[in-house]
Amino acid sequence: MTMSPPSQPSPPSPPSQSAPPFTSPHGTAWLRSPVGLGKATAVLLGVVIAADLFGIWADITMYDVTGALADGDIGEGVQRRADRADSLYSAAGYAQTITLVAAVVVYLIWFLRVRVNAEVFNPFGHSKARGWAGWGWFVPVVNLWFPRRVMLDIWDASTPTGTRGSHGLVNAWWTLWIVGLIANRAGFTEYRKAETALELHDATSKVMFADVVDIAAAVLAILVVLRLTRMQNETALRGPALMTSTPRHT
Repeated sequence: MTMSPPSQPSPPSPPSQSAPPFTSPHGTAWLRSPVGLGKATAVLLGVVIAADLFGIWADITMYDVTGALADGDIGEGVQRRADRADSLYSAAGYAQTITLVAAVVVYLIWFLRVRVNAEVFNPFGHSKARGWAGWGWFVPVVNLWFPRRVMLDIWDASTPTGTRGSHGLVNAWWTLWIVGLIANRAGFTEYRKAETALELHDATSKVMFADVVDIAAAVLAILVVLRLTRMQNETALRGPALMTSTPRHT
């Protein structure tokens, strides 16, 4: 007679990054990994930075040639430089627009993903409706503060239990984003209205400043995306408790 060996307990399964959907105060919420979208967003923001660097090169080229023209240099060599600067400026504008549009599309998809995840972590910690995660970027006036508020709510809900989340990185990114938004609008408005070489020279300096701020804002945006993605991944792996009846204070 042979005896079967005692059964061994099965090893614990790693925590899942998905959870069944449930109804939160903002609608049906479900947990999905933000890692792939977070990496894609960071890469595209890096491409935006590359396009902005190209834009700064075009800015410097235009700044130099308009400065020469404003000083009265109208020789054949300067005219050739002006034609080259104009072509370079146009190419940089197209590159910046295309890369920005691509990054915005993927960023908004990621932003909605992390917002829904945050509702799973803390259904009661969001002061704005889910729709503002998208529309908040485009509605005039409220786009100056709604996205930041939505981001802070997501940040707080996603901070792993037992750790203290700081808003410093988010606030720094948002400040540069607003400064860049205003500087871009002012610089390009002045550039379009410029009629003399001196006016173009001055307008180009403002566009260059806006491009520098855009790069700094994009760098901080990458850090925000990567850190928030990591926080949500860590919180999901720890097996967050779904709180559907009592609020969690943050």
